[in-house]
Amino acid sequence: MRRIALALVLFCSMRYGTAQNTPLISGGVGFLTSTNGGNTTYLPIIEPLFAAPIGNHFFVESRAALVEVFFPNGNGYGHTHSIGLTYLQGAYLASPHITVVGGSFLIPFGTYNERLSPVWINNLQDGPLISSLGTMSTGTGLGGMMRGSAISRRKYSIDYAAYFSALSQNEQFNARRSSGGRVNLYLPESRLEIGFSYNRLLQGTQENFYGTHVWWQPKNTALRLRSEFARGGHAQGYWIEADYRLQRFGGPDSWIGRIEPVFRMQQTFRLDTSASDGLPLVNTQRADFGLNYNLPHNTRILTSYSRQFSSTGNTNIWETGIVYRFLFPAWKGK
Repeated sequence: MRRIALALVLFCSMRYGTAQNTPLISGGVGFLTSTNGGNTTYLPIIEPLFAAPIGNHFFVESRAALVEVFFPNGNGYGHTHSIGLTYLQGAYLASPHITVVGGSFLIPFGTYNERLSPVWINNLQDGPLISSLGTMSTGTGLGGMMRGSAISRRKYSIDYAAYFSALSQNEQFNARRSSGGRVNLYLPESRLEIGFSYNRLLQGTQENFYGTHVWWQPKNTALRLRSEFARGGHAQGYWIEADYRLQRFGGPDSWIGRIEPVFRMQQTFRLDTSASDGLPLVNTQRADFGLNYNLPHNTRILTSYSRQFSSTGNTNIWETGIVYRFLFPAWKGK
């Protein structure tokens, strides 16, 4: 479930009784491995998410990441760890069309940062190569945001998000001074979403970022198509991802219906030699082939093989992992 969808469901449910005001604890636990050039890295991770409605109009949400990394260093394995909040935000439902958000929030540029980055949602371990474009490298802003549904009709709807972030060098809430937003058009009959994003970096050498995305889930199928393009002052790129769950063969709970093949194609293109955007230093192509298995009780096995091509050398990447999604109330509601 998308993080934003969870928030909207909670907001809508708050008016139906005190039981729905119970805070929720959600998130994912995973154990991931990545083998690149014969070297294997192990990554246990816990990503808890806390969501708490306060009355009929306020909502507090936060996500943290607890990560351990074991990596080969020539003398065996080295070890690093990190613990921190991914974001911490408060929201006020001002009207059916406006929600005001303040605090540390995920920057609304493209789709990956807000919707697909949690470990329990992403189909592949690695994010797209262009995921840092438009998200100011940190992925989060510190300031204010307005978002909501601008127009909602039977045949189409338009939603928006606009934000401003201040500069912060705090270790926990690191952010760059920037502003921007995103507009999405959704066609429910076609199950098609088209979005446009714009962000501007307002510190140092100012820079504009542009993006567009297309998501499509054909009716009466388990096929999902997602794509995104982003361009900055120094580089641009795209990714296209398709996944299909084989539920037509015996249903989603059959042994074959739990299988989910995934394919993602992506490319990045350098516009100059500046390395400030987090993208590869040379033009790069990458194809990811995944085969996931959806076990009962919100558990998934993730496997993938990736082949990366660039002028600096070609690379094979093998990745495996197991992820468990949890969701429960913080305490028993009345």
